[in-house]
Amino acid sequence: MTVSPPPTGTSASGPAPAPSGRADVVGLYMKHIGSGRAVMGRVMGGMAEVRSEGAWIHADDGRRFLDFGGYGVFLLGHRHPAVVEAVHRQIDTHPLASRVFLEPVAALAAQALAAHTPPGLDYVHFVNSGAEATEAALKLARAHGRTSVITTRGGFHGKTLGALSVTANPTYQTPFQPLLPDVTQVAYDDPADLERALAARRDRACVVIEPVQGEGGVHIPRPGYLSQVRALCRAYGALMVVDEIQTGMGRLGTWWGVDAEGVSPDVLLAGKGLSGGVVPVAAMTATAEAYAPFSRDPYLHTSTFGASPIACAAALATVRAMEEENTVARAAALGLRILGGVRDVCAPYEGGLVREVRGRGLLIGIEFAREQAVGEMLLELIARGVLVNHSLNSTRVLRLTPPAAVGEAETGLFLTTLAEALHTTAGRMAG
Repeated sequence: MTVSPPPTGTSASGPAPAPSGRADVVGLYMKHIGSGRAVMGRVMGGMAEVRSEGAWIHADDGRRFLDFGGYGVFLLGHRHPAVVEAVHRQIDTHPLASRVFLEPVAALAAQALAAHTPPGLDYVHFVNSGAEATEAALKLARAHGRTSVITTRGGFHGKTLGALSVTANPTYQTPFQPLLPDVTQVAYDDPADLERALAARRDRACVVIEPVQGEGGVHIPRPGYLSQVRALCRAYGALMVVDEIQTGMGRLGTWWGVDAEGVSPDVLLAGKGLSGGVVPVAAMTATAEAYAPFSRDPYLHTSTFGASPIACAAALATVRAMEEENTVARAAALGLRILGGVRDVCAPYEGGLVREVRGRGLLIGIEFAREQAVGEMLLELIARGVLVNHSLNSTRVLRLTPPAAVGEAETGLFLTTLAEALHTTAGRMAG
């Protein structure tokens, strides 16, 4: 039996259609996608997600879930009307390009994004994913002779081969070694450690860094750290690449994480939120000097689907929607409200179940004393209709990346549900 698609003509605002043969979704995953993912699906309840809007995801069993996860993609929420409309319009006119002629939507999207990047980052290279943006940056660095790469312990930059080389986690790296040569890991938020690495690689280094480590467990550096990294890169002739794939596009309550210190890197990576939650798209942005090798030779680094009209339509609509709706300021204010509420709810458990709550904007992490608590909390929250994420590089951290579209009622619902899940988890783990 196969899974039937939703019937045509179903209203977007009507009840979610239940696919026939629901149990077969797990079976198809087991047979064609992977046993591990199938087992995880069963553990999470075996539901299949079939519809979404705003802060909500609907499952095939009729339940809906408040989405405070989404891996940082849905800052505008699910199916933002302006982004959906722009994508529909592009599909109806010209979804993919021949790549022979110039394509206006890509040019307009690049202009719109560059209007909000830090000063000097005027050039935009669109790709399909955050990992591809990292790959583009590593290749650009090599075109400048920066073949030695410095990354930070706990940093996460993707899982394609080059990106994995600077994702400092042996769990993901070891099965694929040898990776890129001459990659050095330094401590995050430790300028002295970075300087030692740079001094040994003068004029041939590329530094890849996040303004806040997201998958690393929402680690926020001390004030001034990014400015020190910028100064050190200049002093030792290194290319500074800032990975804002998760932290950028308003997630931290500023357009970019580097904005808090007024830092302008050589290269900045964008993704996740750039999609508007509708079509995958990411970008590498760069200064004219840094981008020069790609600017001179447009065939030096290309992709069939990179900068596709449909993806760039989504990116352009996303930037415009953020401008019109003042999304960045809303994320800052909402982030303070949610972070304060999470701290209040977690306060009775600090020193026991909960080790620390930290966050900036709408990127919030709850660090638990034991790894087991994260799994317990995920399941408890799902059972109560709330989705959150774990952190790939920090197994004791539960990560919250809610949309800026949530209202007071949804915020209150989340905090009440979090309190219930904490109470149950604390009791179970104490027993």
